[in-house]
Parts: sequence; C-alpha cells; structure tokens
Amino acid sequence: MSGDFTQEWGSERARAADQAAMRLNGVPAADGGGGGGGTFASTPAQKRSAANTIETELEPNTTKATEYADESTSTTVKGFDGWDTAVGLKKVADTWDQHVKVLMGRLGSEKGSLRGASGLFVRNDLGTGDGFRPLGTQSKLNGL
Repeated sequence: MSGDFTQEWGSERARAADQAAMRLNGVPAADGGGGGGGTFASTPAQKRSAANTIETELEPNTTKATEYADESTSTTVKGFDGWDTAVGLKKVADTWDQHVKVLMGRLGSEKGSLRGASGLFVRNDLGTGDGFRPLGTQSKLNGL
C-alpha cells in the first residue's frame, strides 16, 4: 500500500509541476489564461499618450470639478449657518477635499510612472548586461 501511495504521489507531483511550468510560460487566452504574446501591454508611445492624457485632461478637469463642488458646498454651508446641517456639510466637504488630494497624488504618481517606465526598462537591461560582462571576460581568459 505504501509503495502505491508513494508512486501515485510522485506521479501527481510531476504532473502538477508540468502544469505549473506551462502556466508560467503562458496559457493561450482561449483557455481562459492571460496568455500575453511575450510583449508589453503598451508601447512607449502609448505610455506617453496616457501620461499626457492624465496631465492635459484628468488633472485639470478634476481640479475644475473640485473647485465647482467646493464653491457650491461653501454657498450651501453659509445658507445653513447656525444649523447642524452646516456642520455636517462642512465635514463632508473636508472629507471630499482629502479624497481629491489623494486622487490628485495618485494621478501624478501614475503619470510619473508611465513617463519613467521606458527609462526604467532601459536601465534594467543595461544593468543586467553589465552583470554578465564579467562572465564573457572570464570565458575569453579561459580560451573559450
């Protein structure tokens, strides 16, 4: 009995390892996997375009919408001066402003990441190449 279990266990482990290796190498999208074709999800031009959209559309439009909401809320708070409603609206407005600040920070961060991604890949490639250079030199010294 123990031998059968050990043999079956070894067989199942080998099958699981094969499946894991296949998944790591990519699964065709038709099978429900991500299965990218070995390419990045976007080109450097698409990254620049996305960063420009953040800078020229999302950030300014978010700022305008926030200013409009702040003006309307301030007017309403003044209209309810002396009531508990004014205190509640002020608290909501403060919370809103905090959320907008986080959103604007996130947009700025994403914009910077998009613009820096291509340079990061180049630096990574150069660093990897530099790491392998001593190996090539060593091969030449050994007459390989």
